[in-house]
Amino acid sequence: MALRSLLEESLPESLFGNTDRFSWHATPVGIAALWTGTVVPTSPPFEQALEEGKTVGLDLSREEREFHQVRQGLVLLFHS
Repeated sequence: MALRSLLEESLPESLFGNTDRFSWHATPVGIAALWTGTVVPTSPPFEQALEEGKTVGLDLSREEREFHQVRQGLVLLFHS
């Protein structure tokens, strides 16, 4: 619950880029990719995030991955 609250609080202030389906945020717990696509996927779209992350200068391929549903929507979290 604390992680979810931290993400919800930090997302509005941490935006550093946008791609086709994600807004990208540097949060205290890692890089967060907030889904902005029109249709929410049935499974976390990690592969799409890895590809789109490259367009904002991120190589997230070696990072740990998890997903969370927060007030703002689906968040894919990448951290070491």
